[in-house]
Amino acid sequence: MNLDIAHLQSWIGREDSAQDLLTAELARRFAATLDLPVASGTIAPRLIHLCLAPPIAPLSALGRDGHPARGGFLPPVPLPLRMWAGGTFTFHRDLAVGATVTRQSRIADVVLKEGRSGPLCFVSVNHRLSDADGLAVEERQDLVYRAHGAPGSAAPPAPAAAMGQYRQAVDGSAVVLFRYSAITFNGHRIHYDQPYATHVEGYPGLVVHGPLQATWLYHFASRLRGGTPPRQFAFRSLAPVFDTDTLTLHARDEAADVAGLRLWIAADGGPVAMLAEAQW
Repeated sequence: MNLDIAHLQSWIGREDSAQDLLTAELARRFAATLDLPVASGTIAPRLIHLCLAPPIAPLSALGRDGHPARGGFLPPVPLPLRMWAGGTFTFHRDLAVGATVTRQSRIADVVLKEGRSGPLCFVSVNHRLSDADGLAVEERQDLVYRAHGAPGSAAPPAPAAAMGQYRQAVDGSAVVLFRYSAITFNGHRIHYDQPYATHVEGYPGLVVHGPLQATWLYHFASRLRGGTPPRQFAFRSLAPVFDTDTLTLHARDEAADVAGLRLWIAADGGPVAMLAEAQW
């Protein structure tokens, strides 16, 4: 496939903004989906911002995969498969239940690389979330677009993930994936439409959302530090995991930084699916 990278890079600098109301009902649904305690008072749980001000497109403007058709805010990358590759969060303060939150987004970079299965196009997006009291959260979101794997293009099996110093099982079943898709208004069919995920995109099951994995790991890190949430959190997706997998969160203290944690998620017997670092 001939990708016009110069054309795609013309999207760098493009901006988008939207507002949303952080309701008590959304906070309750987020906590229920993540199996978190319902917070008392007005402080909203961290990473609930991923549910706020999502792209909203009419059904007639959706692509086959359930995402809004490409070529609006995001560049029209012609590769068929899209996934979260990673990102970073920096928290300046908590968002409050009842606040009107403004999301300001900007395309930061578009990069073309060559992978085992063919071309990979990485799109980096910077988000800033603010309310009446100013900036609350900064986020960098890295998306990757790729082709369907050609016969014989699969990477050799990665080694099984190491066991963490701390561990916790999580539920990545179809019901959880459906609920998370609902509260984030994410129409990507790989997360809830099993025939599409397996027969069209070629996965062995429903794909566990990258943001959901990051949210599990973030709140795991917070629990391991007595309920104090990390100020900075960075993560990379390394391999997909599915609703049929038995999933475990792992963590260990960083040797060079007693306050830091290194975290990962893996299916039983499988490789690291997501790797993360938390800093306070």
